[in-house]
Amino acid sequence: FGSSRLRTDISKSWLGRATGTSAAMGKVHGSLARAGKVKNQTPKVAKQEKKKPLTGRAKKRMTYNRRFVNVVKSGPKRGPNSNMK
Repeated sequence: FGSSRLRTDISKSWLGRATGTSAAMGKVHGSLARAGKVKNQTPKVAKQEKKKPLTGRAKKRMTYNRRFVNVVKSGPKRGPNSNMK
């Protein structure tokens, strides 16, 4: 019937795209000679020592205090990572 013909047409079109034989396909991300250029140029910085993060009850207490107790109501609402003063 007609459905078997349709399936072969679809599979042929997918094969053309998967193998890159289509004329419309082009280079996408440049040459591999420059791969990792920015990462290799970046100076290595040693990790800083940090205090261990709170867990359990202490973490819940800190979040509660941050959200509801130490609320400053001046100006527009800002996100938790905002450095605006």
